[in-house]
Amino acid sequence: MTDRISLRQLHYFVACAEAGTMTGAARRLFVSQGAVSVAIAQLESRTGVQLLLRSKAKGLTLTEAGRLLLPEARSLLARTDELQAGMRDIGRIPAGRLVIGCFTTIAPFLIPPLLEDFQAAHSRVAVDFVEGSLTDLQGLLREGRCELAVLYGVDIQAGVDFDTLYETRPHVLLPPGHPLAEQEEIRLADLAGHDMIALDVPPSLSYFTDVLASAGVTPAVRHRTESFEMVRSLVARGVGYSLLIQRPRPDVSYEGRGLSVRRIKDVVRPLPVVLARPAGSRLTHRAAAFAAFCQERAAAYAEAP
Repeated sequence: MTDRISLRQLHYFVACAEAGTMTGAARRLFVSQGAVSVAIAQLESRTGVQLLLRSKAKGLTLTEAGRLLLPEARSLLARTDELQAGMRDIGRIPAGRLVIGCFTTIAPFLIPPLLEDFQAAHSRVAVDFVEGSLTDLQGLLREGRCELAVLYGVDIQAGVDFDTLYETRPHVLLPPGHPLAEQEEIRLADLAGHDMIALDVPPSLSYFTDVLASAGVTPAVRHRTESFEMVRSLVARGVGYSLLIQRPRPDVSYEGRGLSVRRIKDVVRPLPVVLARPAGSRLTHRAAAFAAFCQERAAAYAEAP
């Protein structure tokens, strides 16, 4: 049949959606702009709907139909890449390009060892990653821009499924000269009245606020920042305390100033770290291999000094 959608048309469509212009897509694909225009026209003819709106001022904009097609096109092209890369061993050896997402504060602790060890075990899989917030990563999963994502298991949106990898609990971060730093364990109630430096990357602030509220404490937030290291630097300068999940080694700021890390004496609701995927999707062999690898190794990586 001559009226079927072709992989080339889908490939050109995804390139247009990502580049934002026909010219940019053509440059990315190493073809002429005319070839891109013809492919998009053929795809719209095959589907019977307009997928892209053309504007000299704004370039290309996805229609509602285009937004629905985009994640499906990416998913189909990813499976095609896997089939092509692993034809000789199809069904047995994971192969192809795998893009994973990771929550921005978890990434420096988890991604480097995962990349190195998974790559050593699966040399035919080319792994890449993207960092982001909880909202960003779930959007990338639904759009098909990454196959899996490591994030905190709260505020999970419709269209995303997940499996728990391990659970985390917060600690109190203090400047060494803080009066509470003399204690080995901190009661949350003792933080009342002290200035807080808040990590404001969802869901961090809402989680830490709930933790403090469980002890009847309303945090006196002096500064908010999306930077994990900015929090540590401000605490090291004596500006306030903070609650954090991840703990770098050694306990010093960028400036080399010391930090005191103390356990929380109260019983605190844990924050799960999960491996998320698009709801209802069938994982590629490479993604399934990575998921199994995470289940086996992720908790150990998170606890390693």
